[in-house]
Amino acid sequence: DEMSAFVKEELTYGQQIRQALNVNAGGALSEASVLDCIMHWLSIGWKLLAALVPPPHWLGGWATFAVALAMVGLVTAIIGDLASIFGCLVGLRDSVTAITVVALGTSLPDTFASVLAIRSDDNADNAIGNVTGSNSINVFLGLGLPWTMAAIYWGSVGPTQRWHDKYGDAGSATPLDPAIYAKYKDSGAFVVRGGSLGFNTLVFTILTLFAFFMFGVRRYWCGCEIGGPRNTARLSAGLFFSLWVTYILLSALQVYH
Repeated sequence: DEMSAFVKEELTYGQQIRQALNVNAGGALSEASVLDCIMHWLSIGWKLLAALVPPPHWLGGWATFAVALAMVGLVTAIIGDLASIFGCLVGLRDSVTAITVVALGTSLPDTFASVLAIRSDDNADNAIGNVTGSNSINVFLGLGLPWTMAAIYWGSVGPTQRWHDKYGDAGSATPLDPAIYAKYKDSGAFVVRGGSLGFNTLVFTILTLFAFFMFGVRRYWCGCEIGGPRNTARLSAGLFFSLWVTYILLSALQVYH
């Protein structure tokens, strides 16, 4: 049995905290590099926060899953608030901050997970599936669930005086089109303004199709979607990075146009 080769280590809270406080998670300090020590002290707060997650063997792993999911939500909220403050300090608009600072802070864990998948698997399926699956959750659940809840709330509560002042007063900062306001003034509605979303989605779709085209070209010429010869891998990495830079530049130009 292949699973017999794995040893089930049942950690306790104390062991998790001690590992978080050590540079090499309990390993020999002499084996730690200078970079390991620097990164340890920079991330020790996050390590201690992660150590509060229940050990994996509790309740068959469900306790770990639930608390870890809550931790992800908490960290995401913190990153979002810090990014908004940073954007306000340097003069970036919220939409630009969202596609740069917030996107980096919330997507880097997916990037590291994909790197681990690439190193441990003999194909790119898990690495690419992790990225596309994560984005599917963000779009379908991350946006769909709160928007559905908000739509149900406003549909049941109805318009409040604040809603009328915000969307019905022509002198307010965010008035609705008179025809739309007349349609929903009695029933109320959850309002989400598109802004530059249409343009951003179009640019993202075009660049995504080009990225998948690059995967097809690599499979045909190199026999693999990722990795391969060093020069080819570096060229591909540079092209993918340029797609991200292109998206940022075009979206930012649209916002500040």
